[in-house]
Amino acid sequence: MPTETTRQNHQLTFAVLVVAVAAYALLQSLVAPVLPLLQHDLHTSQNTVTWVMTAYLLSASVFTPILGRVGDMVGKERMLVLTLVFLTLGSLVAALAPNIGVMIIARVIQGIGGAVLPLSFGIIRDEFPREKVAGAIGSLAALMAVGAGLGLVLAGPIVNLLNPHWLFWIPMLICIAAAVAAHFFVPESEVRTRGTIAWKPAVLLSSWLVALLVGVSEGSLWGWTSIRVLGLFVLAIVLAFGWIRSELRAPEPLIDMRMMRLPAVWTTNLVALLFGASMYATMAFVPEFVQTPKSAGYGFGASITASGIFMLPLTIGMFGAGMYAGKLANVVGSKAILIAGALVSVPPYVLLAFAHDQRWEIYLASLLLGAGIGAAFAAMSTLIVEAVPANQTGVASGMNANIRTIGGSIGSAVVGSLVTAQLAANGLPHESGYRNGFAVLGVVAVAATLAGFLIPATGQADAAVADRVERHELVENGELALVPGGTLVEEV
Repeated sequence: MPTETTRQNHQLTFAVLVVAVAAYALLQSLVAPVLPLLQHDLHTSQNTVTWVMTAYLLSASVFTPILGRVGDMVGKERMLVLTLVFLTLGSLVAALAPNIGVMIIARVIQGIGGAVLPLSFGIIRDEFPREKVAGAIGSLAALMAVGAGLGLVLAGPIVNLLNPHWLFWIPMLICIAAAVAAHFFVPESEVRTRGTIAWKPAVLLSSWLVALLVGVSEGSLWGWTSIRVLGLFVLAIVLAFGWIRSELRAPEPLIDMRMMRLPAVWTTNLVALLFGASMYATMAFVPEFVQTPKSAGYGFGASITASGIFMLPLTIGMFGAGMYAGKLANVVGSKAILIAGALVSVPPYVLLAFAHDQRWEIYLASLLLGAGIGAAFAAMSTLIVEAVPANQTGVASGMNANIRTIGGSIGSAVVGSLVTAQLAANGLPHESGYRNGFAVLGVVAVAATLAGFLIPATGQADAAVADRVERHELVENGELALVPGGTLVEEV
């Protein structure tokens, strides 16, 4: 069991959380640049191999809010270790996968690890000194984005020096180290949410997310106006309404809709949706663009390793901006940092859409985009954590991360359909496809900037509402009692 000395050593706790988040972040992006290699090695089709990414996103979308809620109830450290065990198991199965079916199952198991981020945020809020919380959460959120960018850079060297199996062996070893360290050095939080899991809302949440993301993922293949795709979208809408209704009626909801209605929460989640759409699509299509042979009339004919170098400024920008975002937020506020990050993300898409003939143009766009993403991710994570009661940190930040994933799936699918709308005789997309795709992402970045202005100017109003929500729950649970004048006292 952690000692009081261990509990006070928040630097050690933070170091363990960094390793855990890094392992998950690498697994998000390491496989993206090498899907063609996996397709060849696993003897499958291009359409089927894309499920290596889709299955991971689907699993993370389903399990992240659920395990965030469980962590709030039974203990965040305990659930953090469990999610790292799932990441380890999924990596082991993926490294040994003999066919595409086993590989997809492995990625589903890895997706369960999506709860690492919200659980880590909850641990920071529970264990760190109050003045350190915003900076630590911002740094961890930025490192999450950095890890995803670093995966794009490292994929080529790992494959060239070793083989594709090491794309999973390396994260597996990191996960083992993180799980052991978390067990021995991360203190178990004393903050708990009473109750049980509301399984009906959990099933409905999972169902509408699966219907939505499968429809989006397969839309370009099946046809956006096909019966299957439209049917999935209609089903997603019906199930989503059913989920909301079920949550409102549940005595112990999985996602507290009162919390989700907080102005700072829903507005920040809206920005997260838009940022997720732009970030994941960028990480997917910039490497493809620079890998395009020069004979197509555009592109640089870059190898997998060289395409990672094009993305290196993205990683540097995310790291630099993310590390300082927390400190700047203490001066100007997290809202200002979020808006600035969104605004900085607009010019890079203009460059990518209309000025992409020179290498320096890609490098500059990558650097600016990284700075915008790093700052915005750090700020939105802090805004969410500050806006909700401590006992709902896990589920609230889990939903925020989940919404980014949903946005990423939608953005990647939409840009993919634009890029491949017209193919040349050699099977490569026309340059106009990429131009249209990056231009749309620029519009999304503008929308994220405007949405940022909807966030309340300060967290005080939302903090008051969140406090009332928490006080109401404590009274309902019998932990506190109201006395004349509205004062809360502990029940004896």
